[in-house]
Amino acid sequence: MTTADEKLVAAGVDSYLTCEARQQPHWPDAEALQRAVDRLKKVPPLVFAGEADVLRGHLAAAGRGDAFVLQGGDCAETFAEATADRIRNKIKTILQMAVILTYGASTPVVKIGRMAGQYAKPRSSDSETRDGVTLPAYRGDIVNHSSFERDSRIPNPERLVDAYHVSASTLNLIRAFTTGGFADLRRVHQWNRGFAGNRAYAAYDKVAGEIDRAVRFMEAAGGDFEALKTVEFFSSHEALLLDYERALTRIDSRSGLAYDCSAHFLWIGERTRELGGAHVEFMSKIHNPIGVKLGPRSTAADAVALAERLNPDNIPGRITFVARMGADRVRDVLPGIVAGVRDAGASVTWLTDPMHGNTFTSESGFKTRRFETILDEVKGFFEVHRALDTVPGGLHVELTGDDVTEVMGGTAEIDDEGLARRYETKVDPRLNHEQSLEMAFLVSELLSERNQPPLEQFPVDD
Repeated sequence: MTTADEKLVAAGVDSYLTCEARQQPHWPDAEALQRAVDRLKKVPPLVFAGEADVLRGHLAAAGRGDAFVLQGGDCAETFAEATADRIRNKIKTILQMAVILTYGASTPVVKIGRMAGQYAKPRSSDSETRDGVTLPAYRGDIVNHSSFERDSRIPNPERLVDAYHVSASTLNLIRAFTTGGFADLRRVHQWNRGFAGNRAYAAYDKVAGEIDRAVRFMEAAGGDFEALKTVEFFSSHEALLLDYERALTRIDSRSGLAYDCSAHFLWIGERTRELGGAHVEFMSKIHNPIGVKLGPRSTAADAVALAERLNPDNIPGRITFVARMGADRVRDVLPGIVAGVRDAGASVTWLTDPMHGNTFTSESGFKTRRFETILDEVKGFFEVHRALDTVPGGLHVELTGDDVTEVMGGTAEIDDEGLARRYETKVDPRLNHEQSLEMAFLVSELLSERNQPPLEQFPVDD
């Protein structure tokens, strides 16, 4: 009998092994790595192919303008923070944002968490030096520990297995919260408990009150509200660590196709999207919906080539391009790329990532972003699509459900001094709960304008 691994080999999944794989850790013990990978090849999948197919359909709808994608969560998850309270707070924040978007723009929202797998991070250098001591760079909890100690920074393959188990428990909680009554739309007021006193919360309470009144009216009219009790919530992460992703790839018993069962949606980062690289090759062989980050150095030719390579059959919902240009570049660079993809006839869904292109170091030494700059990139993204009569399909944002102080600005007016109050991220700064709601209200307004006539301020040269 042909083994599962032999079927994957026959499907060509291992072709990536002949390509250059960037941003991979230097594992010191090859035998330990192989033992960890062999264990992962035998564990149950974290998600199922059918769920990934459902998400692909939703992403196709977003690409047509019939839905909007909200993808949010930590820059880099950590094992220690995979607690019920923190997971609940992130889910609650995404649900609240989705309510604001759905109610304000009358648009179905596809909810995707950067959760249950976002444990690996690309780094600009393989090493880090402090006070004359050089150690391996922190590459996320799936590889090593963030503490600056020699033993902690040595890449440890056992963390691959740990990441699987923490992801499994996180997904269990996500499913419990989203199907067990917590996500019931009739609880919209309860999601805001513990937060008060600022404009974003007051505005949310107003929306919640209007939803309450609408629900009571429909109940009085005999409406059936079973559909309000649960929500679909999908998982995603950057498919950076190829040893982990390959080990969790399975052949679907229905279709005979390969799916990476570590998450429903996986993306390729800006640093690993080379057309001939291992990440693009691996992702071309799996059938999940996949994303590709496009930074300010991207060109229309790059995007078209990636779309053709990763989606040769031009299946709607298969490819999502996530633009991460920076507020100062989005209006200059993005129009040519979007127009080129449109003119090539490639079926893609467009998301904006307004976080990664707007990072800087504050005077006090914190890696941060300005809330107003983040909002400006979102506005620029919508302006570009409106000018080209294309569809702004969604928002990809780093956020937490906690009251951290990592991004400057917002109605709370977090300044450089305020960053020190509760700066908790291990890698990149995240929007806090209040800032996330503020962003949702802005995007709701932009979505309401999405169907207005196109602008003419971004002509694209032939």
